[in-house]
Amino acid sequence: MPYDSSPAPPPVGTAPLVTVRTHRWEGFPCESRHVRTADPRIAPVLLVGGAFQNKEGWGRFERGFLAHGDVLTVDPPGWGAGGVLPERFGADFLADALAHMVEESGLGRVNVLSGSYGTAIAYRMAQRHPHVLRKVVLLGTMRSIPEDSRAPMDVTMGHLRAGRMREFAECSADLLMNTDEPERVTRGARVRENLVGRMSRLTALEAAQTYTNTRRLLVQEMVDTQHPPDVPVLVATGELDTFTTPALCRDMAAACRDSWFVQVADADHLVHLERTDETADLACRFFAGRPLDDLPYSRGVERASSPAPP
Repeated sequence: MPYDSSPAPPPVGTAPLVTVRTHRWEGFPCESRHVRTADPRIAPVLLVGGAFQNKEGWGRFERGFLAHGDVLTVDPPGWGAGGVLPERFGADFLADALAHMVEESGLGRVNVLSGSYGTAIAYRMAQRHPHVLRKVVLLGTMRSIPEDSRAPMDVTMGHLRAGRMREFAECSADLLMNTDEPERVTRGARVRENLVGRMSRLTALEAAQTYTNTRRLLVQEMVDTQHPPDVPVLVATGELDTFTTPALCRDMAAACRDSWFVQVADADHLVHLERTDETADLACRFFAGRPLDDLPYSRGVERASSPAPP
């Protein structure tokens, strides 16, 4: 889930208090950013982004959650202020680091929204640390990288390693966005332009982080679905997603004990940038226990799996 360079404005009429905290996990630095809202109506929301995300980079998407509750954004080891994390450290390590940050922040149990790369970390967190979670949203997810995606990812990483930043940015956009029916994607042209521009200008540290984090995806099995998490899970993606396709996301929803699956209309893998308000509304409805039926921006909600009766 890529970076949105626009600032995250506060809810109208308020001046939210922002606290940045430095943490350490197993010798690695990490940071959290806690934004408080005046009238929280749901538990705090932890946002866990993708390979290009940092804690300051949620832009306007953050505002949709601040209208309902506090928001915690993070730089786990390997992201943002977290330096470079060697690829031998997997999703378990990152999930444990996130749980440690939540506990040190003193927020109690939180809701989690994760996107793309971050979904593997959130899924493992739900398996290993259910005591810190209430509900989980996975945006654009899959059990493992499909074989037909590995070669394009290798090409993209080759451009990055060689310093061919424009080629890297264009190939990344092609991989993440729908190139078959781009005219159907809401704000697709603008999102692509912003994405390519941002990724063409990665700093040396960001490039090293992106390379190492992507290599981790390619060499490790980030998700173990043998022990489904017990917390309620909503899996969603754009109906036009060609990277983590609706079929792959539906399959991931089935790997949970208590889950729903939703396709967001007229969006692809970058659904939170293309249909920002709608995606935030969907997540907040789920966190608050409100109905998900008959939403004008969805293609219907599916009950993917239900917990066994006691």
